[in-house]
Amino acid sequence: MYTFEDKLKEYAELLVRVGVNVQKGQDLVVTAQVDQAPFARMCVKAAYEAGARSVVVDWGDDAVSRMTFLNAADDVFDSIPEYRVRFNTDFAEKNACFLRLVSSDPENLKGVDPGRLERMHRASGRQMKRYRALLMSSAVPWSIGALASPSWAKLVFPDLPEAEAVAALWERIFMAVRVTGDGTAVEKWRQHQENLQHHVEILNGYAFDRLHYYNALGSDFTVGLCKGHIWCAGGESTPKGQFFMPNMPTEEVFTAPDRNRCEGVICAALPLCKDGNVIENIRFVVKQGKIVEAAASQNEEVLQKSIEVDEGACRFGEVALVPYDSPISNAKTLFYNTLFDENAACHLAFGEAYPMTVQGAMDMSEEERLAAGLNKSITHVDFMVGTADLSIDGYTSDGRCIPVFRNGNFAF
Repeated sequence: MYTFEDKLKEYAELLVRVGVNVQKGQDLVVTAQVDQAPFARMCVKAAYEAGARSVVVDWGDDAVSRMTFLNAADDVFDSIPEYRVRFNTDFAEKNACFLRLVSSDPENLKGVDPGRLERMHRASGRQMKRYRALLMSSAVPWSIGALASPSWAKLVFPDLPEAEAVAALWERIFMAVRVTGDGTAVEKWRQHQENLQHHVEILNGYAFDRLHYYNALGSDFTVGLCKGHIWCAGGESTPKGQFFMPNMPTEEVFTAPDRNRCEGVICAALPLCKDGNVIENIRFVVKQGKIVEAAASQNEEVLQKSIEVDEGACRFGEVALVPYDSPISNAKTLFYNTLFDENAACHLAFGEAYPMTVQGAMDMSEEERLAAGLNKSITHVDFMVGTADLSIDGYTSDGRCIPVFRNGNFAF
């Protein structure tokens, strides 16, 4: 019988050796909340055992973040301190790995002025442009892993006492990342990557011109795909050939929509947690690639601000396919965390596109990427659209219609 401690150690090893895949002589930056120090230290230990040159932990604190957004001087939200910019950019330019451990309360910033959040996003987008570009283009290895916290666990399991809720959330996390404590998680993830690649090869073989989504929720949406688009899944490789897993867990295959060729109505199937706010029942009306109407039954103002941070925020940058019959979906748990919920259902993202999803785009200028249909933005926000009755038809350039999804799952 494997203990909770066994599972934690295996999870730390997985994030370090498969997530960021730190190499001998390479630096690692770990971002973590202060109340997660014990697990962060496990990651530091695993990284040094793997041969890391140095490991730096960048600490955060939910309580301090909330106090800052509620009480700091107004001009604080119009710029990022230069030392923060240089910290991230310098490490990225030196080929460091970046591991982000997320455990924040999904509602930590509830009630905060959405204008302050929007201005902070804009400032970050401007000043962190170089750092974001290196991550979005997979120039450096990065990965995100989740840790259970009392505030998050109580939102997911409101009827359980706090300790039981935290324990239940940890078990859901371990299940999603294929950790059992027996030391086999690394091999399981290699097999998982091979399974994802099977669907990638089929989709790339069709070279679809567009996808049509429809279900009883009200979605009737066509996503035009970029010419020369490439379906990707799971792991990625840096230009130097270092393989890494950006998201753990991951169940998706994804590519680039054409920013100008999305049309119709798309409805979210699950809530979206954005800037410490839970946004419910999202409905977008899209014309010629642009979101022209955005509605939500809860925190609609936060949603509106999210698609207004720049010109590209109201257009789409990612289309991802996830079978409804997936491990995370089958857990029948709403995580209120995009890292997990996006891997329980098909999703789209408004904002920035990944350049590796279009042939030759890694070597294009920003202007050339825009001309190729890749969206440009300082934001990238995933929202879930998959349902048990979702159907998706793929249309080839010669007019053939191929069933891609039926009843929420792959048709092939």
